[in-house]
Amino acid sequence: MTGAGGQLGRELARTAPAQHQVALLSSGDCDIGDEAAVRAMFAREQPDVVINAAAYTAVDKAEAEPEKAERVNALGPSNLAKAGACRVLQVSTDFVFDGGQGRPYQPDDATNPLSVYGRTKLAGEAPVLALGRRGLVLRTSWVYSVDGSNFVKTMLRLMASRPEIGVVGDQVGAPTWAQGLAGALWRIVEQPGLDGIHHWRDAGAASWYDFAIAIAEEATAAGLLANPIRVKPIGARDYPTPARRPAFSLLDCAHTWAALGITPPHWRENLRRMLGLLKEQNA
Repeated sequence: MTGAGGQLGRELARTAPAQHQVALLSSGDCDIGDEAAVRAMFAREQPDVVINAAAYTAVDKAEAEPEKAERVNALGPSNLAKAGACRVLQVSTDFVFDGGQGRPYQPDDATNPLSVYGRTKLAGEAPVLALGRRGLVLRTSWVYSVDGSNFVKTMLRLMASRPEIGVVGDQVGAPTWAQGLAGALWRIVEQPGLDGIHHWRDAGAASWYDFAIAIAEEATAAGLLANPIRVKPIGARDYPTPARRPAFSLLDCAHTWAALGITPPHWRENLRRMLGLLKEQNA
């Protein structure tokens, strides 16, 4: 497994089934943008399956650092796909879509990324899908966990220091708890017949504003915030960012949920569970 130091990688490590021998590889252990390093890793580990959780995920920063994003998000999966004859599971993103169609995106819908991040992640899908039955792409959205930097932890920090915050209310998708995503990936490992493109997220839908409201309410109830805070909706045009984001990027996951025999909990239930773990961690 690559990307072991990231929030998804850490959840994959925590939830790894006992019957699997798992090599946890951070960027320091294997630079997937270096073809020679990847080949050396394959020779050393001789994997049957590679879960590529490594990614350049700084969406706005990628606009100024396209080469760095390309190296990890596009060249890295290509190197993994070429290095051996094993199965490769590539984690991708809802940002491969432009958000213009107004209904949940199915795996075979046309892509049209709006950002460097989205373009490089889409480029990383192609070499994995070219493996045929040995390649699988799992797109997901709005990932968060108790580890690393993510929207939930950023909101908690801002809510603890301000009386009011504005959050974009006209971009819609779905939050995804990294622990549930990790569970889906391990279930995919157990089903070698699955290939192609799949989608995974928590149940339900939300705007970033809806997500922030839930964070404020659940964190206050859990004792992570001392006082309620006012959250107001703002338009995306009122909060310009270097990278353009899709206005509607909800992923249709029905096929994947059926194939894996899993329907994830509503995103708010998973948020509540994550905040409980964060409270335990902070204690």
